[in-house]
Amino acid sequence: QVQLVESGGGSVQAGGSLRLSCAASGNTARTYSMAWFRQAPGKEREGVAAFDGHGSTTYADSVKGRFTISRDNAKNTLYLQMNSLKPEDTAMYYCAAHFVGGWILDGGRFVYWGQGTQVAVSS
Repeated sequence: QVQLVESGGGSVQAGGSLRLSCAASGNTARTYSMAWFRQAPGKEREGVAAFDGHGSTTYADSVKGRFTISRDNAKNTLYLQMNSLKPEDTAMYYCAAHFVGGWILDGGRFVYWGQGTQVAVSS
């Protein structure tokens, strides 16, 4: 089993920045592949950024150039640096681990999930 705990969400004005963190524990051998997803009220879950476990990163077109995914393996922690935030970035952000194949920004392809952290961007 893997436990994931997100933190770092909050309320910011458009143009601001936030850094989300996701601390992993348990069977960390299953955290080589990790990703961030988000879900806004009334909308489907959307993949934001991901590590595939082989050194490659993937970003959704909507966040390219603004968001950066990174990780600290010594701390078993995944990060999402979010810059130039827009009101449309408002959502609950979730961390996920253990990709089982397919399209990496498809939430259905990850096994473990955190509880989420809320991000609200005002105009």
